[in-house]
Amino acid sequence: MTKRDNFSRRDFIRTCALGTAALASGSLFGGSTLKAFAAPRTGPESVLFPLNQNWLFGGKFNSEALNPKFDDKDFSKVTLPHCVSRLSWQNWNPSAWEDIWTYRRHFVLPKECKGMRTFLNFEGVMVGTTPVINGHPLPQHLGGYLPSHYEITEWLNDQDNILAVEVDSRWSNVPPEGSPKGPKRIDYLEPGGIFRSAHLQAVPQIFISDVFAKPVNVLDSGRHVEVVCLIDGADVVTKSVELQVELKNKDLIISRARKTIRIEQTGTTEAALTLSNLGNIKLWDVDAPHLYEVEAKLFIGGKKIHDYHVRIGLRDARFELDGFFLNGRRLQLFGLNRHELFPYVGFAMPERVMRRDAEILKHEFNCNVVRCSHYPQNEAFFNACDELGLMAWEEVPGWGYLGDEAWKRLLVRDTREMVIRDRNHPSIIIWGVRANETPNDPVLYRTTKEIAKSLDDSRPTSGSMTGGSIKTWKEDWHQDVMAYDDYHTNKPGVVQLRKPVEGVPYMLAEVVGQFNYANPKEGFNSYYRRAGDVEFQKRQAIYHAQAHNEAAKDSRFCGVIAWCGFEYGSLVNQYHNIKYPGVADFFRVPKLGASFYQAQVNPRIKPVIIPNFYWDFGEKTPKGPGKNSSIFSNCERLELFIDGKEYKALHPDSVNYSHLKYPPFFVDLEIKEANNSELRIDGYIGDKMVLSKSFSSDLSQDRFFVEADDKELVGNGSDATRLEFKVTDKFGEARLFGKGIVAFTIKGPGEIVGDNPFNLDESGGVGAVWIKTLPNSSGEIVVEAVHEFLGTKSAAVKVSPENRWGKI
Repeated sequence: MTKRDNFSRRDFIRTCALGTAALASGSLFGGSTLKAFAAPRTGPESVLFPLNQNWLFGGKFNSEALNPKFDDKDFSKVTLPHCVSRLSWQNWNPSAWEDIWTYRRHFVLPKECKGMRTFLNFEGVMVGTTPVINGHPLPQHLGGYLPSHYEITEWLNDQDNILAVEVDSRWSNVPPEGSPKGPKRIDYLEPGGIFRSAHLQAVPQIFISDVFAKPVNVLDSGRHVEVVCLIDGADVVTKSVELQVELKNKDLIISRARKTIRIEQTGTTEAALTLSNLGNIKLWDVDAPHLYEVEAKLFIGGKKIHDYHVRIGLRDARFELDGFFLNGRRLQLFGLNRHELFPYVGFAMPERVMRRDAEILKHEFNCNVVRCSHYPQNEAFFNACDELGLMAWEEVPGWGYLGDEAWKRLLVRDTREMVIRDRNHPSIIIWGVRANETPNDPVLYRTTKEIAKSLDDSRPTSGSMTGGSIKTWKEDWHQDVMAYDDYHTNKPGVVQLRKPVEGVPYMLAEVVGQFNYANPKEGFNSYYRRAGDVEFQKRQAIYHAQAHNEAAKDSRFCGVIAWCGFEYGSLVNQYHNIKYPGVADFFRVPKLGASFYQAQVNPRIKPVIIPNFYWDFGEKTPKGPGKNSSIFSNCERLELFIDGKEYKALHPDSVNYSHLKYPPFFVDLEIKEANNSELRIDGYIGDKMVLSKSFSSDLSQDRFFVEADDKELVGNGSDATRLEFKVTDKFGEARLFGKGIVAFTIKGPGEIVGDNPFNLDESGGVGAVWIKTLPNSSGEIVVEAVHEFLGTKSAAVKVSPENRWGKI
């Protein structure tokens, strides 16, 4: 047992201390009492108060609003997550959010919390946070991507408590910001606001503040879990407590350990226990992501006073000189990078929308890994990765810039906080402790590695490098895995990869992106816009296929995480301040570039046929798709028909793409006078036709498609789902350059988040808005979407009271 004096009393307990719990409901304004939700099997000793509803937003900062007596009746009521600016899906301008902003929140603690310690936690605020509780300012927290937390016990009263928050969203000296060049110096924009959840938590005077459960030797018969618990005591005298930890599969206890701990001083005490005799426990894997619960319980005098739940998975992930190995078998990393930016709201989307990104990457794009670029992302996303079997690379905030010593100290702090927050997630297989594409700094990056290893020695460390920094890697490199961002070619039109560096596990952290492989001297000007050049659009999938195929030829490559999954806001190599390297657009709708990824799935699970072209004979493509057109499919043979007449039988190009599971098919589709024609593609496995897809060039039969991702939401004012809409042909396939204005009306307990009306001309015929529920609501939301040429479609979403949703 050791002491951890570097944790102060103000260090906040982890959000997961309660395990699962119901969300709060009801008004928290003056005189009303917070509705408390204790975790199942936890009891009255610990209570969680979600703080996402009933915030008051005052706009630009007014110092008088920090005074508890300030009259805030003119403030706007908002829910979290929240962005300070109203944004469109493009043309973002940092001047819209670069200012100081004011939020206020009223609450009354229930009587049962008397005598308990109360903590305030913000999951993410961009960029600086200064809370003031009942007139008492708390320390400023700089940095938007990790939690800020405070103990506020001594400043609370029995009446109306006033929490005021000064949010500084200006460009600051904090990773990834700080460059005197301003927002154009980093590749992604950072809209301001309280963009993640917030909550209060009341706990006993002595409680468990953190649990790290580390699986060890999981491939051996002596597999076990090493559990480290932090016990936090306030103003305590010498006292003995009992600590018990259990590994559970639902209600089945697999292993238990117990230990007597002596608390001798105020602050935190660290205790270690081991869970052994695990038997035939199932491993976490990409195809079978088995999860278990570790529950730590604290007893005094035989009475349980607190417990803490974490979820873990047992798996062995290793980067070796001859590749990446998961649970002892070699597995080629196959993935995409992900930014957490969304249209209209920046980072401020709820947990359901975060999970949807993980589902798209795993189930639509068939990835087994995602790089969370270039900052720690919402923990809800990692929860989804754990559940879905999607491995993840997590990294510290940064992009190509190293600041002064104060900046570097914040990067070191972020390394520590990132690892502590997320080290129980089995999906995370590597820590990026070197800020993306930054210059070599041996002292700094030796420090960040040492901190990561001291907190979690079960994962390797890395950080992506470019050509400049890789030249001196032998002198300056201190990480476990070499990760390279490979953008080059000596053969125009073809993706080429540098040979792996010898003597260290090697992988690609980025490739393809917007790099112009056709004209390499032009750099990164390949804008894969759905409304842009058709030939550019068709190249994207081919480049991604080439990159994965080339890497798979050499077992020294652990794999490829290509750039990137989704479009995002940026001032670098952008079009209307949106960057277009995503294989899906900003709305998360797959582009032609996604066709390669969509086809890389076993046909027994899902047969796939996706042309990497549009069946169109309009002004931009008068001869149709053209020569050497590609089709991505996992079928063994394709048969093509035009207007019902047999055109061509195809087989995959296993010569040029010999290392892909499912290579592309190529066909000459340069056709004259094929207006109003139909293309049919039949896919075969052996002699059996498993799928048939049809496409029409007849614009007179075009249709309007509208669909919501979810059929049911929670009426908490935060929950939301995407409403996708597009112009299609008569078979439901996206129309090249679909046009028209779409207007929305909404009935029921919800609101539209997005451009209304929406101009499809600018987005290439596809778009989306989000449907967001109102606070404390239930019923049905009906959205009616009217296309100026193609008529009206509607979508209905049920809204359930929030206490029916038991997941935080």
